[in-house]
Amino acid sequence: MKGLDLLGPEMTEQPHPYWAQLRREQPVCWDGSQTAWLITRYEDVRTGLTEPQLFSSNRIAPLLEKLAPARRAKLEPILSIMRDWMVVTDPPAHTRLRTLANAAFRGQRIAAMKNWIAELVDGLLDEFVRSGNTDFMAGVAYPLPATVIARMLGAPQEDRDRFQRWSDELALVAFGAGGEAREERHERALRGVTELQEYLRELIATLRKSPGDDMISFLLGQQERLDDDELLSLCTLILFAGHETTTNLLCNSLVCLTQHPDQLEELRADPSLVPNAVEEVLRYEGPIKILVRWVTEDVELHGQRIRSGDRVYLVLQSANRDERVFDDPETFDIRRPTQPVHLGFGRGPHTCLGAQLARLEVRIALPRILERLPGLRLAGDVTWKSSVATRVVEGLQVDYDSRREPAPAR
Repeated sequence: MKGLDLLGPEMTEQPHPYWAQLRREQPVCWDGSQTAWLITRYEDVRTGLTEPQLFSSNRIAPLLEKLAPARRAKLEPILSIMRDWMVVTDPPAHTRLRTLANAAFRGQRIAAMKNWIAELVDGLLDEFVRSGNTDFMAGVAYPLPATVIARMLGAPQEDRDRFQRWSDELALVAFGAGGEAREERHERALRGVTELQEYLRELIATLRKSPGDDMISFLLGQQERLDDDELLSLCTLILFAGHETTTNLLCNSLVCLTQHPDQLEELRADPSLVPNAVEEVLRYEGPIKILVRWVTEDVELHGQRIRSGDRVYLVLQSANRDERVFDDPETFDIRRPTQPVHLGFGRGPHTCLGAQLARLEVRIALPRILERLPGLRLAGDVTWKSSVATRVVEGLQVDYDSRREPAPAR
């Protein structure tokens, strides 16, 4: 596996054979280009996710300490902002923040959005069909989560395009972008998060004076409150993570289904399979590839000595196709049993906060998409973005039987 490059074309387009080889031959592998250990087997990844006392999520401060002075000076402005995010804290600080955030994401609040999300999906599909366009990502997958998050936060729906842009800029750093954006990604992310936080400060101030039924108003009204900086960090995280994850899950669902037309037709014939199909997408081609942890004490794993202070990459993308756990893991099967449980949204104290919302949005959207876009198929090849941490397409052009040509521009 010498020369393995997580941002290279092989690991971007067809990573699964490489992960399978690592699981067989080097389940704990040092990647010098990333200065991290790659952990690829299911049981080892699950251990890394569920033992925060050994595998720490507090990864920003150790990273800054290890950087050369010139590199630190360049990265510190954006990383210092991300250092306060709940996802990069450990207990007990994480426990307090997560408890308050869970209250805002409790099941009843999410379930109450079901009818409105269905109306939103129908409206987006109406416009997509009426336009005759083929860019599914721009027409449906991007605006859906951005609009949902805007409503959750109490922001005007017309601001969703700004949310999308800020989310894209943050992703360049948070998910380790490759390609043309790599050199300038920190500067772009800093500009984006600065604009976003100025926007959120104004929004929080407005909702403090005139609260509504949104998540920020709910958090401001709790007896135990987040302070202003904590609330700002949480809102930034929710906007970013909620938008990216749901957009990618919806696009990856269409990729998997159109590349397996027998499964698509089975789902079209039996919409009751939708929840199971979403879980299979999360296992087979989930939006999250890698989660990062730092080891807090020396540990030996599969003959490799991982030392305290080393960085590890928990490769969810590999663990979810581990043949030791899943039968016929390279087959996409929407009837696959839900046990054993995949790791698509992580596990343990840092399980994705918005997992329930992302699942709900995609479960609502998929049957409507299949109904409104008969004969759904990809229009061209799928190209994946170069990214360390996420599995995301560059774009998603689709076609369907009833599509009409868009009207010419005047």
